[in-house]
Amino acid sequence: MNWDTIEGKWTQLTGSVREQWGKLTDDDIAEAKGNRDQLIGKIQEKYGIAREEAEKEVDQWSARH
Repeated sequence: MNWDTIEGKWTQLTGSVREQWGKLTDDDIAEAKGNRDQLIGKIQEKYGIAREEAEKEVDQWSARH
């Protein structure tokens, strides 16, 4: 799924985001609003991982949806 589609369906996908990244709060997810860079930044912050690793996780997640 491309990111335009993900942004458009963000409210439907928030449950999947919560399942994948349980440390993200509802506020974190709401702030991201389907924006890939913001989601990556939130994941980096909460999980203490490098940007490249967060990008890889987000890309894998998006490929499944």
